[in-house]
Parts: sequence; structure tokens; C-alpha cells
Amino acid sequence: MRHQNSVFHDLLKRIPWAVFDGLVGEHHADKHVRRLTTKSQSVALLYAQFSGASSLREIADSLESHAARLYHVGARPVTRSTLADANALRPSEVFSGLFAALVKQAHRGLRRNIGESVYLIVATSVRLSALSTDWARYSTGVCGAKAHVIYDPDADHPVYVSVTPSRLNDITAAREMPIEAGATYVFDLGYYDYAWWARLDRAGCRIVTRFKRNTPLEVTAELDVPEDGDILSDRIGLLPARQARSRKNPFTDPVREVRIRTESGKILRILCNDLDAGADEIADLYKRRWAIELFFRWVKQTLKIKHFLGTSENAVRIQIAVALIASRRGAWAGTGTRIGWRPGRRRSSAGSARPPTSPWWRCRRGFTQGRPHRRWARCGVSWTGTP
Repeated sequence: MRHQNSVFHDLLKRIPWAVFDGLVGEHHADKHVRRLTTKSQSVALLYAQFSGASSLREIADSLESHAARLYHVGARPVTRSTLADANALRPSEVFSGLFAALVKQAHRGLRRNIGESVYLIVATSVRLSALSTDWARYSTGVCGAKAHVIYDPDADHPVYVSVTPSRLNDITAAREMPIEAGATYVFDLGYYDYAWWARLDRAGCRIVTRFKRNTPLEVTAELDVPEDGDILSDRIGLLPARQARSRKNPFTDPVREVRIRTESGKILRILCNDLDAGADEIADLYKRRWAIELFFRWVKQTLKIKHFLGTSENAVRIQIAVALIASRRGAWAGTGTRIGWRPGRRRSSAGSARPPTSPWWRCRRGFTQGRPHRRWARCGVSWTGTP
């Protein structure tokens, strides 16, 4: 039978494997490897993201049933134990580096002048099982990791992701984040640190965040605001000389305080180091921070990070990186495309695409006497993409 490329094969072609091979060599990921290469590991984890496989055994059995087709995507079948060892021991920097390369590739089409870039900084927590106590213990019986993200709302994807234990303070992770000079950074109270703000200010960055409720402002000027609007006041002043009794405040430049009333009636005190921008512009910049909440909701509902395939810190980092890589590949595949068939090949009477019903999309060797794989039957994952 003539070979036909699968939808999965088409998705994998969009990954810069030359960059991936360079990262593998740089981090010596395949050193002393005899069976499972890092590329085969990445293909298996990407398959888990696209198909919804939730366990190592499910991944191994599904790939084994399609061993012949793995040859055409440059991979080979995996065993459960070998994949578990690879997730625990292979350097996660290979996968995070690949994600960084994809972000750089996506940003090539965004030609923006200096000062036009807006980035949102936020962190989200992920619950882990008690088996991760050795590195992710937060409190008695509670384990978790935290993803620290720099998100580009214009490109609609993250540009930087760092995974740490949940007990690590947000500002500690923020100090390790790369800073783009002249950009605008919007963040919330988790990053309330005058020294870090001073570092951003020295780099020419615009800061948009919130005042704490008990932070005083030494007012030096009052600016006019329109009446009967959501903006209540616009003032210029100086921050306290100390953030704490033992810490002197290095951020001595004047800042703006814009007080706004939200739709729920709550009053927010927004801080900005831009003394020339309009109050409306500053308020709108802070409102853009809420867009990342929608992104995190989509991530937790769509990507396969509710159940982790490993318990070590390295395995969690790898799975989160692979999930983000899969989200970029799925987005570039085009809206309206379900993994499993090509839209437009078959149409119902109503004109909408529907999955194929022929044996092409079934496992050759299913779990139960040749019946279709339960997840494939539900998700419509196809190796051929043809009815």
C-alpha cells in the first residue's frame, strides 16, 4: 500500500529539527544513549499532547501499534520505563531552548519600533502529586510548581517561561527574567520590589503595576482628569524612602498614581513611571494584564498539564515545555483543524467538516481485541489524515 503522510507528520515538519539537533549536541542529551534518542522522546511527548494520552503506558502502547509509521517521522517505538528515565534525566534545557527558538521564529513577522513592545508578567500554579515532595513541597500534604511567564499580548503567545517550586517567591524568579530595553512591562502585586523596579527604570522600560493598599505617596503634583469618568485622580509623587526597615529604596524617581474605578466598583491605584502618557493610556495598559488570565484558562483546559507523566522537577519542566511547543504547532496548523483529519476532505450535508469513519483512523492493534483506541475514537486522532 502506498504510504501517505499523516497529519501528525505534517505538524512535526513545522518544528526546526536542525535547531533541536544543535541543542541536543550542545547539552550532550544523547551522550551514552543506546535506544531512545532525544528526538524519539520529543516525538512521543508531542504525540501525547496531540492525542490526549495521559500515561506512559498509553503512549508506549499507542506508538507500538504504529511502529511502521514512526519511521517516516524520524522516531521509533518507546518503552514505558525507558521513556520515564528519559523524562527524569534528559536535560530540560533542550526543550525550553526549542520553545525559545519557536518564539523567536514567530516574532520575525512582528516589526515593531522600540518602545512599542508590551509584555505581561504573571505566574500560575500547577498542582502536583505527593510523589514530588522532595522538590515541590509547599505545605503539609500539598505539592505544586509555578510557571513564571512573560506574555506578549500582541503576538498572543508567551515569550519566556520558567518553572519553579510553588514556594519560591514570584519576585525571586522575576530577577532572572530577560529584560528588553525600552519595552513596557505590566504586572501585579506579586512583583512588588522597588529594587527590581529601579532596574527596569534604568533600562528605559515603562512600568505599569498596582500600589499596595498601605503604600503612601508623597504627592508633588496634581494633574487634571475628566469629570464623570472612571479615572478618579492623576497624581505625581515619590515612593517611600524605604520598602522595609532594613532596605533602602533605590527607586527615587517620581512616579504616577492613577486611581480608577472598575466596573464592579472597586478602586485601583495604578503605578507608572511614565510621566508623559495620558491617564487613559496607563489605565488601558493595566487592563491588558487581564488578557493573560484568558491565556492561562486556555492552557489549563487545552494543554495536557493536569496530569504529569513524571514526578521529578526535570520531568515536569520537560512536559510543560513540550505542551507549549505543541500549542505553537497546533496554532500554526490553522484554526478549525482537528488533529485527525483535514477539513474540507469530507463534508456533511450541513457543510461542516467531520472525522472519517473508515478504519484508517483506528489502531491496527488496539488495547481490546482490535477495537478502536478509546482516546482516538473520542479525539479522532489519525495517522493518515485521509478518509
